[in-house]
Amino acid sequence: MSYIKHESAYVEEPCEIGEGTRIWHFSHIQRGAKIGSNCIFGQNCNVANNVVIGSNVKVQNNVSIYTGTIIEDDVFLGPSCVLTNVTNPRSQVNRHSLYEKTVLRKGCTIGANATIVCGVTIGRYAFVGAGAVVAKDIPDYALVMGVPGRQAGWMSRHGHRLSFDIQGLAICPESGFKYRLEEGGVHCVDLPEDAPLPRELASGSRSYDEFLSSRMNHVSF
Repeated sequence: MSYIKHESAYVEEPCEIGEGTRIWHFSHIQRGAKIGSNCIFGQNCNVANNVVIGSNVKVQNNVSIYTGTIIEDDVFLGPSCVLTNVTNPRSQVNRHSLYEKTVLRKGCTIGANATIVCGVTIGRYAFVGAGAVVAKDIPDYALVMGVPGRQAGWMSRHGHRLSFDIQGLAICPESGFKYRLEEGGVHCVDLPEDAPLPRELASGSRSYDEFLSSRMNHVSF
């Protein structure tokens, strides 16, 4: 076995689980699931039949991932966030053949207790705030908050809110990467969206509060 499974977890066969993936207490991986390498599934998670999950995906406690969901690499699912797969469920009506596709694209974050209504695509490095309810597609790097979820800004690949100048440029305070805001959305100038982070930028050394404090000290009143 190339992955790590706690003795209380249950993995049905056949399924595919990549090397280095860890599955913790009371979690359940159902038949037909495909999971990449170096993923983490916390306590009490469920991965349903035929779900596809990429590599380096972090799934926190109490998350169920239902059939019809496709999760790309480097996605973060916060504690107790909710994914659905039928828009109009009824106990009396069997809609197993009508499961809708939900796509979480590379690097996006779903905050704790957020709800993703099925049939949407969450863009690369998008950031869904805690408790938000998302019922429509989200573009790359978008920050979405509230009920219903509305875009409240843009986030860098490192998870910092971006402030654009009059030329449409912003700099991430942690990585130093530049981002450009154009009519089609936001993209990173210094690193292609599908490229891995350089090793020296893949481990944080300063807390979010430090970056927030530094930003406030540069504000003019």
